[in-house]
Amino acid sequence: MKVTKSISTQKVGRRQGKVFMHPFFMRCSILIFLLMFTLDSFAQIGTRFPSERKVVTDPETGIELVFLTSKPAGDSKIYPTHNQWTSDGKWIIFRSHRVEGEAMAVNEKTGDIVQVTEGGYSGMLNIARNSMKLYFMRKPKNEPLEKGAVQVVEVDLKKLFADSESGNLKSKDAYERICGVTPPEIEAGGDMVLDGSEEWVWFRVGRDEAMKHLPKGVEMKGDFGPRNMGAGPGGIAGMNIKTGETKHVISVPFQVGHIQNNPWVPGQIVFCWETGGKSPQRTWIVNSDGTGLRPLYPESEYEWVTHEAVISPDEVAFAIMGHREIPNTNKEDSEEGTGVYGANPGQESEWGPSGTREKPTGLGIVNIYSREMTIAGQIPYGSGFWHVSGSPDKRFVVGDNFAREIYLINRETSEMMLLSAGHKQTARDHCHPTFSPDGTKIQIQSAMLSENGREMNICIIPVPDKWLKKH
Repeated sequence: MKVTKSISTQKVGRRQGKVFMHPFFMRCSILIFLLMFTLDSFAQIGTRFPSERKVVTDPETGIELVFLTSKPAGDSKIYPTHNQWTSDGKWIIFRSHRVEGEAMAVNEKTGDIVQVTEGGYSGMLNIARNSMKLYFMRKPKNEPLEKGAVQVVEVDLKKLFADSESGNLKSKDAYERICGVTPPEIEAGGDMVLDGSEEWVWFRVGRDEAMKHLPKGVEMKGDFGPRNMGAGPGGIAGMNIKTGETKHVISVPFQVGHIQNNPWVPGQIVFCWETGGKSPQRTWIVNSDGTGLRPLYPESEYEWVTHEAVISPDEVAFAIMGHREIPNTNKEDSEEGTGVYGANPGQESEWGPSGTREKPTGLGIVNIYSREMTIAGQIPYGSGFWHVSGSPDKRFVVGDNFAREIYLINRETSEMMLLSAGHKQTARDHCHPTFSPDGTKIQIQSAMLSENGREMNICIIPVPDKWLKKH
């Protein structure tokens, strides 16, 4: 009787000590690999992922933390100068490696995760506050643009979320609109931000373009500090997202860093002089027509000002760092680079005399129009406040520190409390707290759930009920 081997064992032999696979299985393996790679790397916009939502009790403060993501998938929040929530208040948009190079949205109540870009994005993600729209820059891979040019893209989130939930997804063209393509010669990129009018976006331009618009006779600034950053020129330009028109806003003789808008005041732009640390003059403000350029908070050489954020229609919060030890003039010996200033980041002597607590430090708030500044409070140890945010109703401000602790300040009573801790200093990035538009909760990124102490997740911290109640 003739016996036929099953297909699972047929023609698998050895030649010269090597195992050879039947061509049928080889083809199947390749197809499976390609299918898995395609699904993982080129998932369609609107693709849904299972909920990972978990409620965790903070081990130190007892506050209930809502982790909207909990797997090690390369999550990180949008930078805290930018809006985090969609206009309906239901979704938070974040960066992730679930699909490499694409952005995600998570529903705060259900935990559902939806892919909201396809074809990648670059720089900042911008969520409109007055419509269900998302804006970002993109350098398309399949539609090569001239070197230096980028697309400005709009995504209709309302339509996308509805079709994703119903299972009737269409191609990305049904949800995307190309607002325009930037001229290649201006080399647009970086921290794009949506104007308060939601008719323009603002972004950095290249050095050559900035130089073209720099007024004659302006003294060029050089690098400042040990990171060899800060030299000019720098510039800001914009695009009208309805017409695709572009225009130059301002050129300055130093390196432009983070750009942000005033969401309540159309045409108002806040930006910084970027050095990678202490700047000679960190915070700046300008109108979108190029007028009104001035330092937002004029600082001295001993003030280490950083991480400014527009928090209300007429206020900007920022940190005046207190992370360096006061120099001990009686100490004869000290370690090179850290000796008199301790072991925290930014201790190099090249930063100058700033960042010690010989002078006032803490969470500062400056009024854009009166120019008056107050210090809301300061953490009495360690680095002090580092990244800060505030509720638009002016009731609360929040900040983190080097230890990844989150402190909340009640501006009405001047009370300060440790809100959350245990977010692991080994995390890939800082906590970057941002208040919700309604002022009732704070979003951070955290490595609390990470097994390797590095991977981060999206987390919501509620403001305690006793603080939300009016006194």
